[in-house]
Amino acid sequence: MAVKELLDQAKEGFIAKAPEEVQSQVFRHIKEQQESGIVFGLKEGDKAPNFTLANPLGEQVNLYDEIAKGTVVLTFYRGSWCPFCNIQLRAYQQLLPDIEKLGGQLIAVTLQSPDNSLSHKEKEELTFQVLSDLNGRIAESYRILYEVPDYLQDTIINFGLDLTEFNKTDRWILPVTATFIIDKEGIIRRAHVNPDFMKRMEPQEIIDQLKKL
Repeated sequence: MAVKELLDQAKEGFIAKAPEEVQSQVFRHIKEQQESGIVFGLKEGDKAPNFTLANPLGEQVNLYDEIAKGTVVLTFYRGSWCPFCNIQLRAYQQLLPDIEKLGGQLIAVTLQSPDNSLSHKEKEELTFQVLSDLNGRIAESYRILYEVPDYLQDTIINFGLDLTEFNKTDRWILPVTATFIIDKEGIIRRAHVNPDFMKRMEPQEIIDQLKKL
C-alpha cells in the first residue's frame, strides 16, 4: 500500500475521532502556513548545509562525512508522538534495503530529545540514524523551522503533550515535514517540503531518484 493511502487513512481516523475544535485548530494552522507566502525549505539545486548531530547513543554524525559514502535521504519529522511521522518512518524502514542497494542511506532528524529518539527507535525497530536537532538549529538552516502559535500550543497541551519538555527546550518549535535527497557533491537533487504534515514523499519517488544518481 502506498504511503499516501496509509496517511489518508490516518487522516480519516483523525477526523472521525478528534474533537471538532481540535480538528479546526490543526487544519487552521496548516491553511495559515500554506497561505502565508513563506517559501518553506531549501530547493533542488541548493547546497545542503552541513551539520553534526548526536544520535541516541551520543555518537556524533556529520552529514558531509555520510554523503562522502553515498547519496543521503535526509528526512525531518515532528516527533514520535506524531502518527503521520510514524507511518512515514515505518515505510522508509521497509525501504531501507533498497535504498542501501542503490548506494544510499537514510538519516532522520527530529527536534525531540535523544532519550525520546532512543525509545522511538526501539519501539519502531528503526535501524537507520535518528539524530536530535535540539533547539531546531539545523531545521532552521534548511528553512523549515516554525514557531507553534499559541492556539495550537493549547491544543497540543490538551492532548497531554508539552513540546518544550519533550524536546528539552524552552521554545515551542517544530519542523515543517521535509525530505531531501542529497548527492555526493552535497547538492539537493530532490526536495519534498509540505506544510501539510499529513503528506510525505512516497518511497517509490526516493527509489526512482536514487536510480538516476
